[in-house]
Parts: sequence; structure tokens; C-alpha cells
Amino acid sequence: MGMFTRETSDDLAKIGEVEGEIREFVHREVIEFRQHQDSDGKVVADNLSSLLQRVSMNSVQELDVLIGELQMLRDRLQHEGERMRREILDYASLNQAAIQSAKSIMGNLKIKKDS
Repeated sequence: MGMFTRETSDDLAKIGEVEGEIREFVHREVIEFRQHQDSDGKVVADNLSSLLQRVSMNSVQELDVLIGELQMLRDRLQHEGERMRREILDYASLNQAAIQSAKSIMGNLKIKKDS
């Protein structure tokens, strides 16, 4: 759970880098966008829609990557949970066999002692 709350300096650097790239991208697009205004000064709706789609595309792709990584982690946790369950069952079975063997040995020792 701590992996979701801790941010390393590498994470902060990556976040800053992505934010800088987004700012540059938006700045370039705004300049291009202003060049494509019609004679009345009205903004062309298609250009605005295209700009918004391109800006949001990076975020959507990052979310898709994170979702994929979380699904892999979930699968790994489920696999490890199943493995641990099997090992605990094996340990309990071995423990039970050891107890039975100890009881049997004690019973044999008691019989020999009584003889």
C-alpha cells in the first residue's frame, strides 16, 4: 500500500517532465490554433476539438499503462496468495504427521517400559 503514497525524486522528475511537455504542446497548439481563426475572429470548432483530443490522449495512454500494471500486480498477488495457501496446507499436513509419529513413538516407548 505504501507504493501508492510514496513519491521518489525520480517520480517527481518524471511528473515534472510530463507536465513540461504538456505545457509545450499546448503552447504550440495555441499558436497554431490562433493562426487558423477565420476572418471574423471566431475559433474553428474542429481545431478546438482536435486540440483537446491530442492533449487528453497522453493522459489516457498513461492511465491504460497504469491499469495494465495494476492488473499484473493483482494477478501476481492472487498467484502468490494461492501458493502461500498451498504451502500452509502442506505445513499443516506435515505438522499433523509429525504429531501422529510422536504419539506413536511415545506409545511404543510406554509399551516397552511396561514390559
